[in-house]
Amino acid sequence: MRQFSAEYLETTRAGLWDDPAALEPLELDTRERILDAGCGSGELTSVLAERSPANVVAADADRSLLRAAAADERVQADAVRLPFERAFDLVVCQALLINLPDPLAALREFARVSVDLVAAVEPDNAAVSVASTAGGEAALAASAREAYVAGVDTDVTLGSNLESLFERAGLSDVRTGTRYHKRVIEPPYSEADVESARRKVRANSLDAARETLLAGGMSESEFEALASDWRAMGRTVVEQMRNDEYRRAEVVPFHVAVGRV
Repeated sequence: MRQFSAEYLETTRAGLWDDPAALEPLELDTRERILDAGCGSGELTSVLAERSPANVVAADADRSLLRAAAADERVQADAVRLPFERAFDLVVCQALLINLPDPLAALREFARVSVDLVAAVEPDNAAVSVASTAGGEAALAASAREAYVAGVDTDVTLGSNLESLFERAGLSDVRTGTRYHKRVIEPPYSEADVESARRKVRANSLDAARETLLAGGMSESEFEALASDWRAMGRTVVEQMRNDEYRRAEVVPFHVAVGRV
């Protein structure tokens, strides 16, 4: 399973649940005990605790991330080996299944420990869209994304297939919906925005994903050409930032599924 920092999780999911209606299918006001499985640093955990009277339990295999989760209880546990027995009336995860080699096993485990609802919020990373004032950034991102999706060892597109996955896990009355999470960079730029631009100049994200991109069918020469173009694009971003001209919008579709045990 891939590892993520608390800063990355907070940045990529900030504002996802600003609209209270988005979580209505989870019936939060009626819950008594909720498990946030694979909680990471607790972005969703905090929302659950704020909007439900329930006792909220955060579980994650990564102890360092778990420490940051604000919950009534924190339990270090693997999502496919939960140390509970029918202990919750809602088990939910966010952007977890796309990182697991066997997401179906995790859903079946969620159903085992729930007495009522199971829910999942998962993106379709093949359907991400980017618009940018830096010429070529959208096309470069699309090229990298295509190879990454093909080369990564888990299904990072499964958000759009949640209904089928829930039904295979034996869940009933499955309901689905989609939220389009828009992340915008525009003046005034944050420190994180500026650092992101510097990372583009160094092509850090490409270097980190090199093996995955090659596994996805990109040749060494294609990777080097992409990295060169990426660094040039990064220099354009930095220059536009100096003039308060840079704007970037990324839209990630997050699919929400809820089913009953």
